[in-house]
Amino acid sequence: MAGDRSTARNEFFKELKPRCVTINNLAVRAPDKRAIAKELLNVVQDLSAVLDRQVNADASVLDDKIADYVFFPLSNILRSQQEYPIRVTELTIRCLRTLIQYGWKAKIPNDLAQQLLIFLTFVIAGVPGQARKDPIPEETELEAFATLTSLIKATGSSPAGAAALVETNAIPTLGHAITVILDGITDGKTPDIRLEALRTLDTLLAAIRDQAALATFLPGIVSSLSRLLTPPAALKTQRRVLVGGINALKDVLIKVLGDIKVVGIMKNQTSSDSEQGTEGKVLTTSWLKATTAKIRLALASVLKLRNTDSDDIRSALERLCITLLDECHQSLADCTSILAESAMILADDESQTSVFETSLADLARIYPELGDTIKTTVYNWVTSLPRLVQSSDEKIKQQAIRNLVKGQNFITTLQIDSSILEDSLAASLRDSTTALVLASKPSGMSELPSDAIQLNMDVVRRDGPTTFPPVLIAEETERSTRMALLNLLSKVGSVSQQSKVADDLLIYARESTGPSQIASYWLAFELVKSSLSQSSDLDDFVDLSSVAGASDGGEAIFQELYSFSVSLLDSQDEMEEVDWRLQALALEVTTFAASRMREGFRPELIDVLYPIATFLGSGVSRLRDHAIISLNSIAASCGYSNVTDLIIDNVDYMVNSVSLRLNTFDISPASTQVLRMMIRLTGPKLIPYLDDVIASIFAALDNYHGYPLFVESLFGVLTEVVQQGSHSDYLLPEAGKLSAKDHKKRLQPTATEDLYSVLSSRVERREKRRLEEFEHDETEPHPKRPWNKNKTAEGKDEAEEEEQELNTEVEKPSPPKTPTFKILARITDLTQHYLTSPTPSLRKSLLDLLTTVCPALSPDEDAFLPLVNSIWPVLVERLYDSEPFVVISACKALATLCQSAGDFLNTRIKTEWWDNLGKWCRKVKVDATRPGGKKGIDTRSGKQDRGLLIPARSENGIGGKDLSKAIEVVSNTGLGRFTQAAQVWEAVQGLLIAIVSFVQIDDNVFDQILLLLADALATNQEARAALEAVDPDAVWLLMYERGMVEPMEKPVLPGVAFVDLWAG
Repeated sequence: MAGDRSTARNEFFKELKPRCVTINNLAVRAPDKRAIAKELLNVVQDLSAVLDRQVNADASVLDDKIADYVFFPLSNILRSQQEYPIRVTELTIRCLRTLIQYGWKAKIPNDLAQQLLIFLTFVIAGVPGQARKDPIPEETELEAFATLTSLIKATGSSPAGAAALVETNAIPTLGHAITVILDGITDGKTPDIRLEALRTLDTLLAAIRDQAALATFLPGIVSSLSRLLTPPAALKTQRRVLVGGINALKDVLIKVLGDIKVVGIMKNQTSSDSEQGTEGKVLTTSWLKATTAKIRLALASVLKLRNTDSDDIRSALERLCITLLDECHQSLADCTSILAESAMILADDESQTSVFETSLADLARIYPELGDTIKTTVYNWVTSLPRLVQSSDEKIKQQAIRNLVKGQNFITTLQIDSSILEDSLAASLRDSTTALVLASKPSGMSELPSDAIQLNMDVVRRDGPTTFPPVLIAEETERSTRMALLNLLSKVGSVSQQSKVADDLLIYARESTGPSQIASYWLAFELVKSSLSQSSDLDDFVDLSSVAGASDGGEAIFQELYSFSVSLLDSQDEMEEVDWRLQALALEVTTFAASRMREGFRPELIDVLYPIATFLGSGVSRLRDHAIISLNSIAASCGYSNVTDLIIDNVDYMVNSVSLRLNTFDISPASTQVLRMMIRLTGPKLIPYLDDVIASIFAALDNYHGYPLFVESLFGVLTEVVQQGSHSDYLLPEAGKLSAKDHKKRLQPTATEDLYSVLSSRVERREKRRLEEFEHDETEPHPKRPWNKNKTAEGKDEAEEEEQELNTEVEKPSPPKTPTFKILARITDLTQHYLTSPTPSLRKSLLDLLTTVCPALSPDEDAFLPLVNSIWPVLVERLYDSEPFVVISACKALATLCQSAGDFLNTRIKTEWWDNLGKWCRKVKVDATRPGGKKGIDTRSGKQDRGLLIPARSENGIGGKDLSKAIEVVSNTGLGRFTQAAQVWEAVQGLLIAIVSFVQIDDNVFDQILLLLADALATNQEARAALEAVDPDAVWLLMYERGMVEPMEKPVLPGVAFVDLWAG
């Protein structure tokens, strides 16, 4: 083995010798250094490669003797290194590092070590006290620091070398080296240079074993490190450099100011002659006091980095604080507060701490005074929280809240009890949340009047939203702050402490007003939720049923919170204004109560269901959304499949609530909105239960008929009743299910029997008239005897038989009307009194109501036709209304009435047509077809010129000028069919079609309607079909006259000559 090693040394020496000889010759004998610089560079580079190759293969071959041999030629280069390129110096320094690290190691001579120390510091920083004129490359500086690290490590690894470092004559050299190292740490050109300088400093601190020497250099080291680590300059430095600086600061403080190092000095502090005999010494009591004061200032600057987001920096700072609290507990007692506060801030609750690492909680258990410091720190955080949350920077708010969360965690972990802290916590939470609420930006939400809100209950469904959006601190930019605050509330002490704080806040909420009341109410609710959640989790593992304590207290406070919430829900009926946020929070509390009680919450619905439903008519959109989510959640919690089942199952409570308010005339828009919501949710099922409510509405209409808006809101409820009731399966009795009579007129084909019957009837009528005229001539002036005595015996027998038949036939009573039918009939009859209302929107809604209700009531003609007779006069007057949209609705209502009543309207339409309707229809048509849609010509004539278009033969057949095309051209200019006149005429056409289709009218009326609709026959198939069903010949003739009929081929029949009707 020894022989192999000797052989390896010989082989290695053979490689080194020629290169060393060449270097020596070039460095010593060459007269012109610059001329041989390139050659020397190549040789030194080759030498460095040989050394590296051997070190990588077997470093033990390179010993101190070979290192001495190789260093000799290199020393000649170092003597004249300024005459060579800097690259030669860099390679020479690299070779020196290899020789120091693997050759000399601890055997390096002290004198040589001192010379190399001076040389390396000179290469890095130049001449001491002078500015360097020629800056060296970054690579050369990095190599010099690496070599310096190896040199100090090799020197300090032996007792003699360590002692030589701190000899009196070596102190200036060492001081200058430390200065160069610190400059490299703070002002290094690259992060790699700074990191290597930090490694050099660590090596130097390990090499210096003299405590006094370390104490001498401590101020400069701490000052430079604090300059590196103090924000904002530190924020521009790479994280790995900062972590290295933090670790270096920790090591130097422990090495110099550790309790073990200064225990003797601290003992002398208690003696009266502590300053005697300390002349010429460094480590004295006064030195310790002055040093700790400066260290406190330095730590205050460095620990500002605790607010950084970098996890590795925070972890390094945390270890710094905990290590100093442990190792320097007595020597740095003045720094305990800032170190403990920083350690609490930097604590990471989510990461698992190793059992082999000391934590702040462990130190607090070892040192009782540290627990008092933690309690004081938490108290300061609690009292300063209201001030910090008023900052405009969200990060500052969140950091303050997170700090308090960590403080509460330490208080709970260490089981620190303090009544002062608990009392101040409740006030601080209230004031802080109030400040956040006041500072929260408005969402730009606008309130709408209740009568302007359109109910859209499609969102109230089983798969609707189930999570409430935030009410307080609800902006997107404040979400992180809100989450941090909720996390704080969940970590506020134990369950009993949370219940106590919640109780204090609830008491304050009952007695206060404004934002502070809202904040206290919300905080109490969140604390109660947290305490009940923790109690539930604890009950899953531990049975504490035999112990009456925190859980009972939490339930009692929740019951008080729920009672207060119910009172807030009921307060909307009072005259005083209530903040919508309070009501939204009350909805959340009620929903939470339902989620806890499940089906046991059903009795509570008597008190809360109607108030919650009332919020669906609120003018605040977010409050309406809260009400919808609340209804969905309560329905699911109480075991209902959807909100409809919830309303129906509790309909008696809600109807009673509405009836009570209607009977006492305590009617608000919210009441009518709730009723509409109930009807829309439940559909036809609710209608039979509303007889008392409808009666109350009628009474309210009688008493307040002079208030148009109020009447309109009540009719809005009645309209909803009609819309739902018209689709009810219980509208007509089951026993006598009636179907609506089809009044549509259809074209009957004419057969021979029909012609015979017509002729026979004409003969019978003529004969009857002749007999009547003959009997009239022989009529007595007055009867001479009683009428009965004129009857023959045969007549007497027939009369007796008819009387017996009438007596034997018993009229079947009509089936009783259903409650739904009665309600709809009453509403229909009531509309006649309000169709003359001065409010156009009410008139239109009533007309739409009639359009909906007539088809539903028409199957029972005995009840429906009297209603038609009642409403006809006021309904037909609406055709002549001043508002076009009312006229359009009136046309639709009359068309529906014609479809439902049929020939019952025969005489009414005839009378109205000759009085006003015919002239009005012609005027509407003229207004619609006039260029520009202007009104002004009152067409009173019922006749129109049939010669508007004269057929004429052309190359393609019959041609002519079609008036409808001219009208179409006019109507298509400007707004065209979108003008009011065009829309009214379109509605009138629908009315005329309905009259012709469903009502038997006179021929004269039919002729005028045919003329009015003539222009639309070519395009409106419905109008043409309706008119042809009455008189197809008249329709064909009119279309023929106007050139709307396709020419027909003349038939060909042998022996017959047909007239050519289409000849010009």
